[in-house]
Amino acid sequence: MKIRNKIVRRGAAGVVCMALMALAATAATRSPKSDVSRGLDIFSAIVKELQTNYVDSIDAEKSVNTAVAAMLNDIDPYTEYFPASEQDELQMMTSGEYGGIGAIITEIPGRGVYISEPYEGTPSQRAGLKAGDLLVAIDNDTVLNWHNQQVSSRLKGEAGTPLRVTVKRPYNGADSILTFNLTRSKIQLPAVPYYGMIGDTGTGYIYLSQFTDKAASDVRSALLEMKSTGKLNNLILDLRGNPGGLLEAAVKIVSYFVPKNTEVIRTRGKGLLNEKVYKTTSAPIDTKLPLVVLIDGSSASSSEITAGALQDIDRAVIVGTRSFGKGLVQSTRPLPYDGVFKVTTGKYYLPSGRLIQAIDYSRRNPDGSVARTPDSLTNEFKTQHGRTVRDGGGITPDVTITYPEANRLTYNIVSNHWAFDFATRYAAQHPTIPAPEDFDVTDTIFTEFKAFIDPTKFDYDKACEVMVKNLRKVAEAEGYMTDSTRRQLDILEGLLRHDLGHDLDKNRRDIEDILASEIVKRYYYQRGQNAQSLRHDPAVAEAKAILADPARYKEILTPKKK
Repeated sequence: MKIRNKIVRRGAAGVVCMALMALAATAATRSPKSDVSRGLDIFSAIVKELQTNYVDSIDAEKSVNTAVAAMLNDIDPYTEYFPASEQDELQMMTSGEYGGIGAIITEIPGRGVYISEPYEGTPSQRAGLKAGDLLVAIDNDTVLNWHNQQVSSRLKGEAGTPLRVTVKRPYNGADSILTFNLTRSKIQLPAVPYYGMIGDTGTGYIYLSQFTDKAASDVRSALLEMKSTGKLNNLILDLRGNPGGLLEAAVKIVSYFVPKNTEVIRTRGKGLLNEKVYKTTSAPIDTKLPLVVLIDGSSASSSEITAGALQDIDRAVIVGTRSFGKGLVQSTRPLPYDGVFKVTTGKYYLPSGRLIQAIDYSRRNPDGSVARTPDSLTNEFKTQHGRTVRDGGGITPDVTITYPEANRLTYNIVSNHWAFDFATRYAAQHPTIPAPEDFDVTDTIFTEFKAFIDPTKFDYDKACEVMVKNLRKVAEAEGYMTDSTRRQLDILEGLLRHDLGHDLDKNRRDIEDILASEIVKRYYYQRGQNAQSLRHDPAVAEAKAILADPARYKEILTPKKK
């Protein structure tokens, strides 16, 4: 957990926060060095006075960390201080590595912390832990009342160290209490959780989940393996949900598809001389392979560099929804006592010259809030072939995918863990299922799921009923509630009364996708879950359609005639 989330004694920390925020304001106005030194002297004096004279004892380190976090949070969300105790988090961000048992856990309020998914090939999976296991104890400590972060910290640790995990496994005859002896290991989260050929048209697919120091080599290996089959005719690179990471990894991945010495981005920091141009430095793998890149609102940072550069060079068709809009670059600096400072040192500009940063953190509203740059204030730029692209709000795809809006019914099926619990029971009752590419939620499975839901415990917003209820209130308030009106509203309420079974049937298509994802990952883990999800993915379907039509692919990458 980052230090900005830590809770400290309000009285002591508040004073320290004000001192550091004042110092931040001083620095922001570029005051003389003497003013900064004065601010630091004041801050140091306040800390000493608190330690000496405050009525209660204080945790000075925690208070200072909170003050630092408050100051940095007033700058931008990406400038962060990592004390020595939180170096593991920074290491995981850049390398995808950590020491632990290799499992995703999830907290269900009022019930406890569960194993959500063991990673394939890790200590948790090899030992026999399963999705749906309720964590009861770790070593000799009961964890039933612990929160997610506490359990996560306890499961992590130095590779090679032992731990004992006790779980309660539902649907195993009578609920079973099982104990597992594990040895932590170095867990390497894959940058490419899934890749492979999809369909029979020669379309390759690579899902890149993060830009770690191994991302470029993982993408290269996947691409070369598919090319070696002689069947690869085109490629989909999926960056949806990818929050970014290392800038250098993005430049390297772009280099696989464009000629050597192609400019990918340039960064500009403080001062006219602080500009750096990043060009590809190695021979490409394939500059002609038709390419579609998938993005969404969670594609950020290095994902946007990759997608934006390929769009500006007219090398790929971008499909999906508008990306996040992070055009800031961070660098790390060492600090005393083994601390690390991740600080925003510049902004990056894509080959067309555009900056896609959506929020200007230096210009805040009077209440301290910030807002995205409105589309009306963005500027036009031109791609290499003359297509129009815009700055100031992320990457706008060449082909936009419209997803159906999630409703309260499907939202509650996920958020209240009905699908999770049903998949746990299903896996306990069925030793095997078909391959991910062949698995379907049959009529039998869907009927079982409907019966699994307890209507007395399933609560969701029934919009029609709420509207009729509000209409009654308005009619009463405005004097229209006569006996005749009341009877008509009673009839209307009866016609619009929700029926859970009807609502589940109406949303079956979306529910099937949710159930299939939960069920498949219990047998085939993340690899299988990704393979199954591609079958009904509208963005993948659109990408395949574009790649199957060379004329349309070329048309999208050609400037519109005026």
